[in-house]
Amino acid sequence: MRRHLLAAVLVCVAVSLITAAPTARALETLDTAEYATRRSRLMGDIGNGVAIFWGATTPASDVAFRQGHDFFYMTGVEIPDAILVVDGQRKESVLFFTMNEKEADGLGLPVALVRAPTTTTGIERVMPVDGFDAYLAGLVRRNTPIYTLFRPEEIGPENSNEKFNALQRSMTMNVWDGRLTRELQFVKLLRERFPQADVRDSSPLVWNLRKYKSAAELAIMREAAQLGVEAHKAFIRSTQPGVAERSLAAVFDFVSALGGSRGLAYYTIIMSGKNHAYGHYHAYDRVLADGDFVILDAGPDVGNYHVDISTTFPVSGKFSARQRELYEAALVVRNAAIDAYRPGITLRQVGQRMDEALKANGLERFAADFASIIRYGGYNHSIGLATHDVMGTFGGPDEVLQPGFVFACDIQLFRIDEEIGIRIEDTVAITATGREVLSAGAPRTVAEIEALMKEDGILQTIRR
Repeated sequence: MRRHLLAAVLVCVAVSLITAAPTARALETLDTAEYATRRSRLMGDIGNGVAIFWGATTPASDVAFRQGHDFFYMTGVEIPDAILVVDGQRKESVLFFTMNEKEADGLGLPVALVRAPTTTTGIERVMPVDGFDAYLAGLVRRNTPIYTLFRPEEIGPENSNEKFNALQRSMTMNVWDGRLTRELQFVKLLRERFPQADVRDSSPLVWNLRKYKSAAELAIMREAAQLGVEAHKAFIRSTQPGVAERSLAAVFDFVSALGGSRGLAYYTIIMSGKNHAYGHYHAYDRVLADGDFVILDAGPDVGNYHVDISTTFPVSGKFSARQRELYEAALVVRNAAIDAYRPGITLRQVGQRMDEALKANGLERFAADFASIIRYGGYNHSIGLATHDVMGTFGGPDEVLQPGFVFACDIQLFRIDEEIGIRIEDTVAITATGREVLSAGAPRTVAEIEALMKEDGILQTIRR
């Protein structure tokens, strides 16, 4: 009987969440013209050269295949073991892959990819992958530059630069290993087999294209952000003394998956108690107690695009005087940054507005806490296909904000000795006339948070 009751409760919870959260049906996918435009822009950057992209390989274990971000950015194709050549001289692209209809169907791919690949992908030519070697030899004979990515592919929550640095430490510089990354191994072999070839790094070229998002990309990221907001709210509603962090992490996963996420933009970060001392804490090893203050830093992956959102709240449902003092100081700084963002302004100028807001509100005593955050105008990192999205160029504090730039405004304040940590983080897009907070709706004021925490959450509903 208890099992039937639990099943009935879960159905009720699911129905209520379906009506509250965005669903996969609401999401738009990018069309072939979007990818064609990206390849055309790359052709303009490489002149008469060619750019070669290696797609992600078939997984070595029984896990779902994920395409590398750069390959996906140029093609939208999720086929494993594929190769793309973008030819600047001939103004065409060539996709190499070998797959039959049954294999495509087994991976959940449309069989049209195999039956009519040029129509389905919008890529001008499609060839079997075993024809790549001869095709490459022909490219070399043209004596034009050959561009390829020198930095590692990103898959799921990965970031290329972070992955490169980690592999350098653990693999390439390890005296008992010494292997190159897959990308640099290809560069090495190209130069060995074709000494005459002019091999160049395409990473910064591709990343500069990724830096500014199109309207179609923003539509997907907006859906992802709003799903993330609903998952944050569900997490906060379920938070109370005696609840395990692991259970709360499951709530975020559940609501994200229910709304159509492909996974998480990054492993959910939950910081409470002593763990405020660690910037990215994933152990979920505490049972929350009255008096704890919690940071939730989490976002879904929707259509391969990521968002980054952080909320901060008291487990008791009521801010103490000290928690409120610190939180509202951070909120003043956050609001000043959000209000200042617009095209044409620099991050340094945004920081000046934030500094002025501190002084206007009599909060100069927190100047040291926010100094580094103010220097970059609240900016922490770019966001897109990766949570820490890559960029070929970035101007630091003098970066001039332009339409299509999407980033994390991440305001932080910590008192580790008091076990209080605050992060108020939003995903922000610069528009033609100002800015859009894609994560709008996340509870920000003390009143909004306390009101939300009076509502029953999923965990409380299940346990009745």
